[in-house]
Amino acid sequence: MSRFVRPSKYRHVFGNPSKKEYGIENVKVTNSAWDTNIISASGQYISVNWNASGGGAFAILPLPSPFQPISGFPQKLPDSLPLARSHTAAVLDTDWSPHNDSVVASGGEDGKVMIWKVEAGVFEGWGSEGWVPRDFDPVARIDASPRKIGQVVFHPTAANVLASASGEHTVKLWDLAAPEDARAVLGGHADAIQSVTFNPTGTLLATTCRDRKLRLFDPRAGSEAVRIADGHGGIKGSRVVWMGDLDKIATTGFSKMSDRQVGVWETGALGNVKTITLDQSSGVVMPFWTDNNILFLGADGNIRYYEYESDTLHALSEHKSSDPQRGMCFLPRRALNVTDCEIARAYKVHGSSIEPIGFIVPRKADSFQSDIFPPAPSAEPSLTAAEFFSGKNAPRNLVDLSSGLSFSGPTVPATPVSPAPAVSSAPPPASIAPSKSLGAPAPSPALSVPEPVRSKTWDAQPQATSSPAAETRSPVQSQSSADTGEAASSELKDENARLTAELREARAKIRNLELQVESIRANARRAAQSLMDDA
Repeated sequence: MSRFVRPSKYRHVFGNPSKKEYGIENVKVTNSAWDTNIISASGQYISVNWNASGGGAFAILPLPSPFQPISGFPQKLPDSLPLARSHTAAVLDTDWSPHNDSVVASGGEDGKVMIWKVEAGVFEGWGSEGWVPRDFDPVARIDASPRKIGQVVFHPTAANVLASASGEHTVKLWDLAAPEDARAVLGGHADAIQSVTFNPTGTLLATTCRDRKLRLFDPRAGSEAVRIADGHGGIKGSRVVWMGDLDKIATTGFSKMSDRQVGVWETGALGNVKTITLDQSSGVVMPFWTDNNILFLGADGNIRYYEYESDTLHALSEHKSSDPQRGMCFLPRRALNVTDCEIARAYKVHGSSIEPIGFIVPRKADSFQSDIFPPAPSAEPSLTAAEFFSGKNAPRNLVDLSSGLSFSGPTVPATPVSPAPAVSSAPPPASIAPSKSLGAPAPSPALSVPEPVRSKTWDAQPQATSSPAAETRSPVQSQSSADTGEAASSELKDENARLTAELREARAKIRNLELQVESIRANARRAAQSLMDDA
């Protein structure tokens, strides 16, 4: 048996469950058996599908932390609390906007999609004498389908774009500023849609279905799938998640013999790269991906996690618990506690509790650990809805977790994926080259959240008026000022691009040196052990 240990900076990652007083108790979770995560999180709030009489509802609660209690918020929820109640049947899924921590979408058995906005100060006075709960009201209603809406997913880069999967076996894309008609309808599913996910730039969309097929769509190229492949052989719940910028997707499901499986697929021809059998339990496995190249798998109360490297999933460890979960979600990476080396945070619903679980890399250093915190998706959208549906592509905006500065990510190819048969010999897409252009610095999401959802009925913004001083300027002065400003801005962008490129190169060298040192240490330990065995 080989004594070689694979070098990895995430080898000792461990799950840190919160103390009981840091979680949330007395949660009345929905009794619906529909297979979704039940809970969703933004950088400020969480939403939980609620067990409510007289229609459907979900709760909106402040974000708990495994490190400290929620300030001014009761750890045990009162029996009566504000709910989002406007659905006339059970709420099946919710999703928070990646561009606004206060905007959440919901879908229910009544065929409606609703958009909600959490106003500032809504939780003031909780638990105080005389406090009266006031339910949330939706800011937009969409008649999405005559049948149930099973999943809702926000677009990762375009503001105001939402996807909904319905009992009609279709996925519809909506422009929330003009939601009267769907902007795209994706069909071809022969049974209920079980899971929906966008790629990081939102140019492609993948689905799993009860017909055991895995489908890949280009939402702007037509209603039919551009790739179709046979997924897991079992009919029970299957999930799909995009593996960041790797041009691969991960799925979980069951074999024909009811073995639980996890599979990795490349998106060029939708061919299977790797399939691993996990066990023979019956619970659905929930996959979650982080840009640390780690795949988290939540099932039966436990959370396994694997590091993806060289087309292989390397098992890291497992967070074990005796409390089986009803649902689970992960926090956006831009809201993590980097001072405690928290690379991911899960929110687990079990019984009547919500438990935060932080995944920590044990480090002794107090400074920011750049090697374990790659840039995170920013709260700043890259496109408007109109630009996206017109065919424009843009890289997602990223934020440096050490400085809070926002910049543009890798460039996106302008050519959409062309349709292809289920079995295709077409090569994978060309590799994506990183962009060196920097965007303007954005404020920290914790301090100022962008307002991407803008419709005339519920989030209108006043138009700016010109000042008299600006009107008295001569055309020559205005042109000269504009030229000077553009030149200064161009110089600043060039300088930022140069510094960013140098920083990335330095970090890559540091990472290579760390891997070499860890490899040398591992070989030294192996050699020492061999000498001891020979002696």
